[in-house]
Amino acid sequence: MAVVLDLINNPRPRHPEKAHRPDSPLAKKPDWIRVKAPVSPGYEQTRAIMRENKLVTVCEEAGCPNIGECWEKKHATFMIMGDTCTRACAFCNVKTGLPNALDPNEPAHVGEATAKLGLNHIVVTSVDRDDLADGGAGHFAQTIRAIRTHASGTTIEILTPDFLRKDGALEVVVAAKPDVFNHNLETVPSHYLTVRPGARYFHSLRLLQRVKELDPQMFTKSGIMLGLGEERNEVLQVMDDLRSANVDFLTIGQYLQPTRKHHEVKRFVPPDEFKSLETVAYAKGFLMVASSPLTRSSHHAGDDFARLKAARANKV
Repeated sequence: MAVVLDLINNPRPRHPEKAHRPDSPLAKKPDWIRVKAPVSPGYEQTRAIMRENKLVTVCEEAGCPNIGECWEKKHATFMIMGDTCTRACAFCNVKTGLPNALDPNEPAHVGEATAKLGLNHIVVTSVDRDDLADGGAGHFAQTIRAIRTHASGTTIEILTPDFLRKDGALEVVVAAKPDVFNHNLETVPSHYLTVRPGARYFHSLRLLQRVKELDPQMFTKSGIMLGLGEERNEVLQVMDDLRSANVDFLTIGQYLQPTRKHHEVKRFVPPDEFKSLETVAYAKGFLMVASSPLTRSSHHAGDDFARLKAARANKV
C-alpha cells in the first residue's frame, strides 16, 4: 500500500529500482517490537525546529521506530546532503535516485539548529553521494566545523557512507575531528549482494580500521541488523572482524521491513538473544555494546557517548 500511495502523490516512486519487484510478505510484529505513535509537545517542538531550518532527519526518512522517544527529548539525527541516495540498499527506506546539488548553507543551518535544540551530543549522517567527487566528505567537514562554531560545547558523532572509490575522502572527514566516527556494516558479508549490493564488506571494515590509524584517540562505532537470514556464527565473525579493526562500540538491532518491496524479515529475534550477543561482544573486547530489538545507531547516542568515555577511562 505504501508504494501505491507514493505513486499517487508523487510522479516518481520513492524507490524506482524496487517498483517492479515482487511483493515480500510483511510479518506480524511481536509485542516486544511495538512502539507508541509520536504525539508529545516535545516531539512537535523538535519537528518545528527541523522545518524552520529546512533540515532533513534520518529519523523521518528511514522511518525510525524510536522517533517519538528521541524527539520528545529534543534528540535528532540530522541527515545532510539531501534526502535522495545514490545507492539502492534492499533494507533502506530513504528515497533513491539522482540527488540535487549540495546546499552550501546546510552546514550553518545544522549548527544553528544544534544550538537551538541545546544539544549536548549530536549525530550527523547522510545519504550516499556517489555522484560527488569526494562522496560528500568536504560537506561533512564543513558541517562539523559549523557545529563547533555555533555550539562549541556539543560533542559530535558522525555516521558516514563508505566513500567507496573516493581517494582521500576519509582523511578529510577525520581531520575535522568528530568525537565519534560511525560507519555501519549493516549485515554479515554473505548477505551483501542482496542486502547492500552497492557496498563492499571488507572496504567498510578497512574504512573503520583506517580511522584508527589516522587518529588512534577517535572513538569508532559500527552496527548490524538481525533478522535478515544471518546465522549466529556469522554474527560472531563480524564481531571478531570489527575488533580486529579496533572498533570501540557495537550496536545490534532488529531489521524492520519498510514496505513489501523491501527485503523481508526472515525472523524477529527475541530480546534474550540480543542480550546473549551483548554478553559475547563485551567478552570480545568492545568498550560499549548496545543490543536490543529497538537499538538503532543513534538511539541514546548522548548517554552512550558518556558511557563510552567512562569505559575507556576505566580501561586505562
